[in-house]
Parts: sequence; structure tokens; C-alpha cells
Amino acid sequence: METQILELEKKYWEAMEHHNFDTVKSLTRFPCIVAGKNGVRTVDEASFKKMFDSGEGRQLKILDISDAQSQTINDCMAMIAYLIELEYVVREQRSSFKCACTSTWVKENDNWLCAMHTESDLEK
Repeated sequence: METQILELEKKYWEAMEHHNFDTVKSLTRFPCIVAGKNGVRTVDEASFKKMFDSGEGRQLKILDISDAQSQTINDCMAMIAYLIELEYVVREQRSSFKCACTSTWVKENDNWLCAMHTESDLEK
């Protein structure tokens, strides 16, 4: 199951990279919890769509996902943590960074959904 959760996480990031909201939405349990440099919040689908659309015009590229560690809690819940290296291009300005991510996945109606995601920027 741990391999499956990592593959779901990669599918989620690929959908973000290709700006594919339908795939992201199909992998998200709403309301979801998101934590990062802007704080902690519970996000419903409409708010998530606004956040997603605010990235329009910004290119995201996944450079690497490494050091994944996952744990199955039961048949319907799993957690994963990993490092990710990302590159953003905004108006031809490139910036890259690494962060540590965690996600909690739950299985509902035979589908795995991300219920919580955190991102912590790593020091350079």
C-alpha cells in the first residue's frame, strides 16, 4: 500500500504541474486541511478552486521527489512524508526550492483521497 500512496502523491503533483484541476479535485477529500508558510486552514472545494486558479500564469515544475517514508494505519488510512524540489517560473523569472511535505490519505468509497497536506520550506 505504501507504493500506491507514493504513486497517488506523484499523480497529485503532476496534476498540479499540468494545471489539471479535475485530477486534483478527484484526489482531494473536501474539506481538506492545509498547513504551510501561510498558516493552517480548512479548505472547502470552492476555496480550493480559487487557490488553484490563482496559480494561473505561474509554471510549476517538479524537479525531484525523494526520501519518501510512508505508513499504513489501517485499510482506509495512510500517511506519507517526503522531500520535494520544485521550480516556479513567473514572468520568465525562475526560482527553485525544496520543502518537506506530509499528506494523510483516507479511503472512501474505494477511492484514496488526500485529507491533509503540509509543506515546510527547507533552509538553503
